[in-house]
Amino acid sequence: MDRAALQAVQQPLKERYRHDPAAAEVTLSARGELGEDVSCSVETGRALAKAGLHPATGGDGTALCSGNMLLEALVACAGVTLRAVAASLDITVRNGTVHADGDLDFRGTLAVDKGAPVGFKSIRLSFDIDSDASPEQLDTLLRLTERYCVVAQTLLNPPALSMGLS
Repeated sequence: MDRAALQAVQQPLKERYRHDPAAAEVTLSARGELGEDVSCSVETGRALAKAGLHPATGGDGTALCSGNMLLEALVACAGVTLRAVAASLDITVRNGTVHADGDLDFRGTLAVDKGAPVGFKSIRLSFDIDSDASPEQLDTLLRLTERYCVVAQTLLNPPALSMGLS
């Protein structure tokens, strides 16, 4: 897609977001199933991991959105970490799900409103697990899952990020 084609797709969206800021706010989601041993299967809905524009920024919906991929990475990491922590603590988790929702305001990424954030404004991660663990054990499981989930910790404590050309 060249610049003109991109502008042709995005200009109507930008105009819409200027006149209706709420239309730029989209919630993305990812879901995973806790697997056997230390695993979590993330539902991507696609066989290929080809990333592209989200429809709210002019994409046609055929490529993966990197925002969804970030949530899927969080779900996968949290699910695997929960399984590993449960195994380490000898807590039986028969099965469960991990769910992440993230709120975006696409006015930021489309430069419609310089005050709108570029990136997620908030992310919510939740677990629904089948376990006979006590409330105290479940609290420990959740606390340690948060502590040792690489993706969660990366989001909670963002690293220095640099960009450059090589």
